[in-house]
Amino acid sequence: MKKTYLIGVATAALCAGQASADEITVFGPWLSPEAEIIAEIFDVFEARTGHTVSYVGSDSFEQQVVVDAEAGSAPNIAVFPQPGLASDMAARGFLTPLKPEVAEWVKENYAAGQSWVDLGSYKDAAGATQHFGMFFRVDLKSLVWYSPENFEDAGYEIPTTMEELKALTEQIAADGETPWCIGLGSGAATGWPATDWVEDMMLRTASPETYDQWVRNEIPFNDPAVITAIEEFGWFARNDAYVAGGAGAVATTDFRDSPKGLFDTPPQCYMHRQASFIPAFFPEGTVVGEDADFFYFPAYAEKDLGSPVLGAGTLFAITNPSDAAHELIAFLQDPEAHEIWMSKGGFLTPHKGVDLSKFANDTGRGMNEILLGATTFRFDGSDLMPGGVGAGSFWTGMVDYTGGKSAEDVTTAIQQSWDALK
Repeated sequence: MKKTYLIGVATAALCAGQASADEITVFGPWLSPEAEIIAEIFDVFEARTGHTVSYVGSDSFEQQVVVDAEAGSAPNIAVFPQPGLASDMAARGFLTPLKPEVAEWVKENYAAGQSWVDLGSYKDAAGATQHFGMFFRVDLKSLVWYSPENFEDAGYEIPTTMEELKALTEQIAADGETPWCIGLGSGAATGWPATDWVEDMMLRTASPETYDQWVRNEIPFNDPAVITAIEEFGWFARNDAYVAGGAGAVATTDFRDSPKGLFDTPPQCYMHRQASFIPAFFPEGTVVGEDADFFYFPAYAEKDLGSPVLGAGTLFAITNPSDAAHELIAFLQDPEAHEIWMSKGGFLTPHKGVDLSKFANDTGRGMNEILLGATTFRFDGSDLMPGGVGAGSFWTGMVDYTGGKSAEDVTTAIQQSWDALK
Protein backbone atom coordinates (compact mmCIF):
# COMPACT_ATOMS: atom_id res chain seq x y z
CA MET A 1 0.00 0.00 0.00
CA LYS A 2 1.24 3.48 -0.86
CA LYS A 3 2.42 5.76 1.91
CA THR A 4 0.82 9.17 2.40
CA TYR A 5 3.16 12.17 2.11
CA LEU A 6 2.75 15.84 2.90
CA ILE A 7 3.07 18.19 -0.04
CA GLY A 8 6.35 20.16 0.05
CA VAL A 9 6.65 23.83 -0.84
CA ALA A 10 8.70 23.35 -4.02
CA THR A 11 6.20 20.95 -5.57
CA ALA A 12 2.90 22.12 -4.14
CA ALA A 13 2.10 23.69 -7.49
CA LEU A 14 2.33 20.31 -9.17
CA CYS A 15 -1.02 19.28 -7.74
CA ALA A 16 -2.82 22.49 -8.66
CA GLY A 17 -4.99 22.08 -11.70
CA GLN A 18 -3.90 18.52 -12.26
CA ALA A 19 -6.22 17.35 -14.99
CA SER A 20 -5.21 13.76 -15.39
CA ALA A 21 -2.71 11.21 -14.23
CA ASP A 22 0.01 10.29 -16.69
CA GLU A 23 2.67 7.59 -16.82
CA ILE A 24 6.28 8.75 -16.94
CA THR A 25 8.98 6.40 -18.11
CA VAL A 26 12.50 6.93 -16.73
CA PHE A 27 15.60 5.10 -17.96
CA GLY A 28 18.98 5.28 -16.25
CA PRO A 29 22.14 3.51 -15.12
CA TRP A 30 21.05 2.70 -11.55
CA LEU A 31 20.59 -0.95 -10.64
CA SER A 32 19.91 -2.43 -7.18
CA PRO A 33 20.13 -1.01 -4.54
CA GLU A 34 20.04 2.45 -6.15
CA ALA A 35 17.01 1.47 -8.22
CA GLU A 36 15.00 0.77 -5.05
CA ILE A 37 15.99 4.13 -3.58
CA ILE A 38 15.00 6.15 -6.64
CA ALA A 39 11.72 4.22 -6.72
CA GLU A 40 11.05 5.35 -3.16
CA ILE A 41 11.67 8.94 -4.22
CA PHE A 42 9.32 8.53 -7.16
CA ASP A 43 6.68 7.19 -4.75
CA VAL A 44 6.58 10.63 -3.15
CA PHE A 45 6.10 12.27 -6.54
CA GLU A 46 3.32 9.84 -7.40
CA ALA A 47 1.52 10.53 -4.14
CA ARG A 48 1.65 14.25 -4.76
CA THR A 49 0.61 14.34 -8.39
CA GLY A 50 -1.33 11.18 -9.22
CA HIS A 51 1.16 10.37 -11.98
CA THR A 52 2.91 7.02 -12.10
CA VAL A 53 6.62 6.60 -12.72
CA SER A 54 8.16 3.52 -14.27
CA TYR A 55 11.93 3.33 -13.82
CA VAL A 56 14.17 0.88 -15.69
CA GLY A 57 17.92 0.64 -15.03
CA SER A 58 20.55 -0.91 -17.27
CA ASP A 59 24.31 -1.41 -17.21
CA SER A 60 24.16 -0.76 -20.96
CA PHE A 61 22.39 2.56 -20.56
CA GLU A 62 24.79 4.58 -22.72
CA GLN A 63 24.27 2.35 -25.74
CA GLN A 64 20.57 1.59 -25.26
CA VAL A 65 19.35 5.16 -24.77
CA VAL A 66 20.81 6.12 -28.14
CA VAL A 67 19.24 3.10 -29.83
CA ASP A 68 15.84 3.93 -28.29
CA ALA A 69 16.06 7.59 -29.34
CA GLU A 70 16.98 6.68 -32.90
CA ALA A 71 14.05 4.24 -33.01
CA GLY A 72 11.61 6.88 -31.75
CA SER A 73 10.95 4.94 -28.54
CA ALA A 74 12.88 7.02 -26.04
CA PRO A 75 11.75 7.17 -22.39
CA ASN A 76 10.24 10.40 -21.13
CA ILE A 77 13.32 11.04 -19.00
CA ALA A 78 16.86 9.67 -19.21
CA VAL A 79 19.34 9.79 -16.32
CA PHE A 80 22.79 10.40 -17.77
CA PRO A 81 25.87 9.39 -15.76
CA GLN A 82 27.94 12.11 -17.46
CA PRO A 83 27.26 15.20 -19.57
CA GLY A 84 29.14 14.11 -22.70
CA LEU A 85 26.48 11.72 -23.98
CA ALA A 86 23.69 14.17 -23.10
CA SER A 87 25.49 16.86 -25.10
CA ASP A 88 25.80 14.55 -28.10
CA MET A 89 22.10 13.67 -27.96
CA ALA A 90 21.08 17.32 -27.59
CA ALA A 91 23.04 18.16 -30.75
CA ARG A 92 21.13 15.42 -32.58
CA GLY A 93 17.78 16.81 -31.47
CA PHE A 94 17.02 13.99 -29.04
CA LEU A 95 16.67 16.16 -25.90
CA THR A 96 14.00 18.70 -24.97
CA PRO A 97 15.08 21.92 -23.22
CA LEU A 98 13.98 22.27 -19.61
CA LYS A 99 11.70 25.14 -18.68
CA PRO A 100 13.59 28.46 -18.34
CA GLU A 101 12.79 28.74 -14.65
CA VAL A 102 14.78 25.55 -13.93
CA ALA A 103 18.10 27.20 -14.81
CA GLU A 104 17.20 30.22 -12.68
CA TRP A 105 16.31 27.97 -9.78
CA VAL A 106 19.58 26.05 -10.07
CA LYS A 107 21.60 29.30 -10.06
CA GLU A 108 19.93 30.39 -6.86
CA ASN A 109 19.65 27.11 -4.97
CA TYR A 110 22.69 24.99 -5.88
CA ALA A 111 26.11 25.83 -4.44
CA ALA A 112 28.25 27.07 -7.35
CA GLY A 113 24.93 27.21 -9.19
CA GLN A 114 26.20 28.64 -12.46
CA SER A 115 28.58 25.68 -12.74
CA TRP A 116 25.62 23.28 -12.66
CA VAL A 117 23.69 25.29 -15.24
CA ASP A 118 26.72 25.31 -17.52
CA LEU A 119 27.24 21.55 -17.11
CA GLY A 120 23.62 20.95 -18.11
CA SER A 121 23.62 23.35 -21.09
CA TYR A 122 24.43 22.16 -24.62
CA LYS A 123 23.97 23.15 -28.24
CA ASP A 124 20.75 21.92 -29.80
CA ALA A 125 20.34 20.69 -33.38
CA ALA A 126 20.27 24.31 -34.60
CA GLY A 127 23.47 25.18 -32.75
CA ALA A 128 21.79 27.27 -30.04
CA THR A 129 22.85 26.65 -26.44
CA GLN A 130 19.97 25.63 -24.19
CA HIS A 131 19.58 24.20 -20.68
CA PHE A 132 18.82 20.48 -20.96
CA GLY A 133 20.00 18.80 -17.74
CA MET A 134 19.10 18.92 -14.04
CA PHE A 135 21.81 17.35 -11.86
CA PHE A 136 20.75 14.99 -9.08
CA ARG A 137 23.26 12.93 -7.04
CA VAL A 138 26.88 14.06 -7.13
CA ASP A 139 30.26 12.43 -6.44
CA LEU A 140 33.15 14.30 -4.84
CA LYS A 141 36.81 13.85 -5.83
CA SER A 142 38.66 16.74 -4.16
CA LEU A 143 39.47 14.87 -0.95
CA VAL A 144 42.59 13.96 1.02
CA TRP A 145 42.35 10.93 3.32
CA TYR A 146 44.41 10.53 6.48
CA SER A 147 44.56 8.77 9.86
CA PRO A 148 43.55 11.15 12.67
CA GLU A 149 45.60 9.08 15.13
CA ASN A 150 48.73 9.40 13.01
CA PHE A 151 48.26 13.15 12.63
CA GLU A 152 47.69 13.56 16.36
CA ASP A 153 50.72 11.46 17.29
CA ALA A 154 52.94 13.50 14.99
CA GLY A 155 51.41 16.85 15.90
CA TYR A 156 50.30 17.66 12.35
CA GLU A 157 47.45 20.09 11.63
CA ILE A 158 44.90 19.85 8.82
CA PRO A 159 45.99 22.24 6.04
CA THR A 160 43.43 24.72 4.74
CA THR A 161 45.38 26.09 1.75
CA MET A 162 47.58 24.52 -0.91
CA GLU A 163 50.49 26.48 0.51
CA GLU A 164 49.90 24.79 3.87
CA LEU A 165 49.51 21.37 2.24
CA LYS A 166 52.86 21.73 0.51
CA ALA A 167 54.46 22.95 3.74
CA LEU A 168 53.04 19.94 5.57
CA THR A 169 54.39 17.64 2.85
CA GLU A 170 57.85 19.16 3.33
CA GLN A 171 57.56 18.94 7.11
CA ILE A 172 56.63 15.25 7.09
CA ALA A 173 59.56 14.49 4.78
CA ALA A 174 61.90 16.53 7.00
CA ASP A 175 60.71 14.45 9.95
CA GLY A 176 61.97 11.36 8.14
CA GLU A 177 58.48 10.14 7.25
CA THR A 178 56.69 9.73 3.91
CA PRO A 179 53.87 12.22 3.23
CA TRP A 180 51.92 10.51 0.42
CA CYS A 181 50.70 7.19 -0.91
CA ILE A 182 49.95 7.43 -4.64
CA GLY A 183 49.06 4.56 -6.95
CA LEU A 184 48.08 4.73 -10.63
CA GLY A 185 47.69 1.02 -11.28
CA SER A 186 44.30 -0.13 -12.54
CA GLY A 187 44.83 -2.90 -15.07
CA ALA A 188 43.98 -1.70 -18.57
CA ALA A 189 42.90 1.64 -17.05
CA THR A 190 46.25 2.32 -15.38
CA GLY A 191 46.92 6.04 -15.16
CA TRP A 192 43.43 7.36 -14.47
CA PRO A 193 44.11 8.41 -10.83
CA ALA A 194 46.74 10.85 -12.10
CA THR A 195 44.20 12.50 -14.42
CA ASP A 196 42.11 13.36 -11.34
CA TRP A 197 45.17 14.95 -9.73
CA VAL A 198 45.83 17.02 -12.84
CA GLU A 199 42.21 18.12 -13.14
CA ASP A 200 42.18 19.21 -9.50
CA MET A 201 45.42 21.10 -10.08
CA MET A 202 44.02 22.79 -13.20
CA LEU A 203 41.19 24.16 -11.07
CA ARG A 204 43.72 25.46 -8.51
CA THR A 205 46.15 27.09 -10.95
CA ALA A 206 43.91 28.27 -13.82
CA SER A 207 40.45 29.76 -14.21
CA PRO A 208 37.33 27.61 -14.65
CA GLU A 209 37.08 29.03 -18.18
CA THR A 210 40.58 27.75 -18.98
CA TYR A 211 39.60 24.34 -17.61
CA ASP A 212 36.57 24.29 -19.92
CA GLN A 213 38.68 25.31 -22.92
CA TRP A 214 41.12 22.51 -22.13
CA VAL A 215 38.40 19.87 -21.85
CA ARG A 216 36.94 20.97 -25.23
CA ASN A 217 40.43 21.24 -26.81
CA GLU A 218 39.86 24.92 -27.49
CA ILE A 219 43.37 25.30 -26.12
CA PRO A 220 45.87 22.57 -27.00
CA PHE A 221 46.75 19.87 -24.51
CA ASN A 222 50.30 21.23 -24.42
CA ASP A 223 49.15 24.72 -23.46
CA PRO A 224 51.29 26.22 -20.66
CA ALA A 225 48.29 26.09 -18.27
CA VAL A 226 48.04 22.31 -18.70
CA ILE A 227 51.78 21.82 -18.38
CA THR A 228 51.70 23.82 -15.15
CA ALA A 229 48.93 21.63 -13.71
CA ILE A 230 50.80 18.43 -14.60
CA GLU A 231 53.99 19.73 -13.03
CA GLU A 232 52.02 20.64 -9.90
CA PHE A 233 51.05 16.96 -9.71
CA GLY A 234 54.68 16.11 -10.32
CA TRP A 235 55.73 18.22 -7.32
CA PHE A 236 54.07 15.54 -5.18
CA ALA A 237 54.41 12.40 -7.29
CA ARG A 238 57.91 12.69 -8.77
CA ASN A 239 59.78 13.31 -5.51
CA ASP A 240 61.19 10.12 -3.98
CA ALA A 241 61.00 11.62 -0.50
CA TYR A 242 57.32 12.43 -0.82
CA VAL A 243 55.85 9.12 -2.06
CA ALA A 244 55.74 5.68 -0.46
CA GLY A 245 58.08 3.39 -2.37
CA GLY A 246 59.62 6.36 -4.20
CA ALA A 247 58.48 8.00 -7.42
CA GLY A 248 59.26 4.87 -9.39
CA ALA A 249 56.55 2.95 -7.55
CA VAL A 250 53.72 5.38 -8.35
CA ALA A 251 52.78 3.92 -11.74
CA THR A 252 53.06 0.29 -10.63
CA THR A 253 51.17 0.54 -7.33
CA ASP A 254 47.50 -0.43 -7.70
CA PHE A 255 45.20 2.42 -6.72
CA ARG A 256 43.17 0.00 -4.60
CA ASP A 257 46.24 -0.92 -2.56
CA SER A 258 47.81 2.52 -2.27
CA PRO A 259 45.72 3.88 0.65
CA LYS A 260 46.52 0.89 2.85
CA GLY A 261 49.82 2.49 3.82
CA LEU A 262 47.87 4.95 5.96
CA PHE A 263 47.01 2.12 8.33
CA ASP A 264 50.35 0.34 8.64
CA THR A 265 52.33 0.47 11.91
CA PRO A 266 54.38 2.56 11.54
CA PRO A 267 52.51 4.31 8.72
CA GLN A 268 53.96 4.08 5.23
CA CYS A 269 52.39 7.45 4.46
CA TYR A 270 50.25 10.14 6.04
CA MET A 271 47.98 11.29 3.19
CA HIS A 272 46.17 9.89 0.17
CA ARG A 273 44.26 11.99 -2.38
CA GLN A 274 41.28 10.09 -3.75
CA ALA A 275 37.54 10.35 -4.32
CA SER A 276 34.71 9.59 -1.92
CA PHE A 277 34.56 5.91 -2.93
CA ILE A 278 38.03 4.92 -1.66
CA PRO A 279 36.98 3.67 1.82
CA ALA A 280 35.72 0.55 0.03
CA PHE A 281 39.40 -0.39 -0.31
CA PHE A 282 40.49 0.41 3.23
CA PRO A 283 41.44 -2.57 5.43
CA GLU A 284 38.48 -4.51 6.73
CA GLY A 285 37.08 -3.02 9.92
CA THR A 286 38.30 0.53 9.22
CA VAL A 287 35.82 3.04 10.63
CA VAL A 288 35.63 6.31 8.71
CA GLY A 289 35.51 9.17 11.19
CA GLU A 290 37.66 7.26 13.66
CA ASP A 291 40.41 5.23 11.97
CA ALA A 292 40.33 7.36 8.82
CA ASP A 293 39.02 10.78 7.94
CA PHE A 294 39.28 13.31 5.12
CA PHE A 295 39.72 16.98 4.40
CA TYR A 296 39.19 19.20 1.37
CA PHE A 297 42.03 19.15 -1.17
CA PRO A 298 42.70 22.86 -0.72
CA ALA A 299 43.13 25.74 -3.14
CA TYR A 300 45.97 28.24 -3.27
CA ALA A 301 45.29 31.26 -1.09
CA GLU A 302 47.46 33.44 -3.32
CA LYS A 303 45.70 32.62 -6.60
CA ASP A 304 42.22 33.89 -5.66
CA LEU A 305 40.38 31.09 -7.48
CA GLY A 306 37.88 30.44 -4.71
CA SER A 307 37.18 26.90 -3.50
CA PRO A 308 36.89 24.70 -6.60
CA VAL A 309 35.65 21.13 -6.39
CA LEU A 310 36.15 18.31 -8.87
CA GLY A 311 33.60 15.54 -9.14
CA ALA A 312 31.00 13.78 -11.21
CA GLY A 313 27.26 13.27 -11.09
CA THR A 314 24.08 12.20 -12.82
CA LEU A 315 21.66 14.47 -14.64
CA PHE A 316 18.02 14.14 -15.55
CA ALA A 317 17.08 15.17 -19.10
CA ILE A 318 13.84 14.93 -21.06
CA THR A 319 14.07 12.61 -24.06
CA ASN A 320 10.33 12.27 -24.80
CA PRO A 321 8.51 15.42 -23.67
CA SER A 322 5.28 15.58 -21.70
CA ASP A 323 3.85 17.95 -19.13
CA ALA A 324 4.27 15.25 -16.51
CA ALA A 325 7.96 14.86 -17.38
CA HIS A 326 8.50 18.57 -16.73
CA GLU A 327 6.66 18.17 -13.43
CA LEU A 328 9.07 15.43 -12.40
CA ILE A 329 12.01 17.72 -13.14
CA ALA A 330 10.34 20.39 -10.97
CA PHE A 331 9.91 17.83 -8.19
CA LEU A 332 13.70 17.33 -8.05
CA GLN A 333 13.95 20.89 -6.72
CA ASP A 334 12.23 19.83 -3.50
CA PRO A 335 14.68 19.14 -0.65
CA GLU A 336 12.78 15.98 0.28
CA ALA A 337 13.68 14.37 -3.05
CA HIS A 338 17.32 14.71 -2.00
CA GLU A 339 16.88 13.98 1.69
CA ILE A 340 15.33 10.56 1.09
CA TRP A 341 18.52 9.37 -0.61
CA MET A 342 20.73 11.30 1.84
CA SER A 343 19.26 9.22 4.64
CA LYS A 344 20.24 5.99 2.82
CA GLY A 345 23.88 6.92 2.24
CA GLY A 346 25.87 7.15 -0.98
CA PHE A 347 24.35 10.47 -1.99
CA LEU A 348 25.70 14.02 -2.13
CA THR A 349 23.88 17.11 -3.35
CA PRO A 350 24.70 20.76 -4.09
CA HIS A 351 21.16 21.75 -2.97
CA LYS A 352 21.62 24.50 -0.35
CA GLY A 353 18.13 23.96 1.06
CA VAL A 354 18.52 20.39 2.33
CA ASP A 355 18.52 19.50 6.02
CA LEU A 356 22.04 18.17 6.62
CA SER A 357 20.85 16.34 9.74
CA LYS A 358 19.10 13.90 7.39
CA PHE A 359 22.40 12.39 6.29
CA ALA A 360 22.89 8.77 7.27
CA ASN A 361 26.25 9.51 8.90
CA ASP A 362 28.83 12.20 9.62
CA THR A 363 30.93 11.08 6.65
CA GLY A 364 28.27 11.96 4.12
CA ARG A 365 27.46 15.16 5.97
CA GLY A 366 31.11 16.24 6.01
CA MET A 367 31.56 15.56 2.31
CA ASN A 368 28.40 17.44 1.49
CA GLU A 369 29.58 20.44 3.49
CA ILE A 370 32.68 20.53 1.24
CA LEU A 371 30.40 20.40 -1.79
CA LEU A 372 28.21 23.19 -0.44
CA GLY A 373 31.30 25.29 0.21
CA ALA A 374 32.41 25.10 -3.42
CA THR A 375 32.55 28.27 -5.46
CA THR A 376 33.17 26.29 -8.65
CA PHE A 377 32.25 22.73 -9.57
CA ARG A 378 33.72 21.02 -12.57
CA PHE A 379 33.05 17.55 -13.92
CA ASP A 380 35.90 15.07 -14.27
CA GLY A 381 37.64 16.40 -17.37
CA SER A 382 38.86 13.08 -18.77
CA ASP A 383 35.27 11.80 -18.76
CA LEU A 384 34.28 14.70 -21.01
CA MET A 385 37.09 14.21 -23.53
CA PRO A 386 36.90 11.77 -26.47
CA GLY A 387 37.43 8.22 -25.28
CA GLY A 388 40.69 7.85 -27.17
CA VAL A 389 42.10 10.76 -25.18
CA GLY A 390 40.32 10.83 -21.81
CA ALA A 391 40.39 7.06 -21.44
CA GLY A 392 43.46 6.50 -23.57
CA SER A 393 46.39 8.79 -24.27
CA PHE A 394 45.78 10.93 -21.16
CA TRP A 395 46.03 7.81 -18.97
CA THR A 396 49.15 6.46 -20.65
CA GLY A 397 50.68 9.94 -20.80
CA MET A 398 50.45 10.28 -17.04
CA VAL A 399 52.20 6.95 -16.62
CA ASP A 400 54.96 8.18 -18.93
CA TYR A 401 55.20 11.43 -16.97
CA THR A 402 55.58 9.72 -13.60
CA GLY A 403 58.20 7.54 -15.29
CA GLY A 404 60.33 10.57 -16.08
CA LYS A 405 59.16 12.04 -19.39
CA SER A 406 58.71 15.80 -19.47
CA ALA A 407 55.27 17.37 -19.24
CA GLU A 408 55.95 19.10 -22.57
CA ASP A 409 56.66 15.82 -24.39
CA VAL A 410 53.73 14.02 -22.77
CA THR A 411 51.18 16.73 -23.50
CA THR A 412 52.40 17.12 -27.10
CA ALA A 413 51.84 13.40 -27.66
CA ILE A 414 48.37 13.60 -26.13
CA GLN A 415 47.48 16.54 -28.38
CA GLN A 416 48.68 14.57 -31.41
CA SER A 417 46.36 11.72 -30.41
CA TRP A 418 43.46 14.19 -30.17
CA ASP A 419 44.29 15.67 -33.58
CA ALA A 420 44.24 12.17 -35.06
CA LEU A 421 40.60 11.79 -34.01
CA LYS A 422 39.47 14.88 -35.92
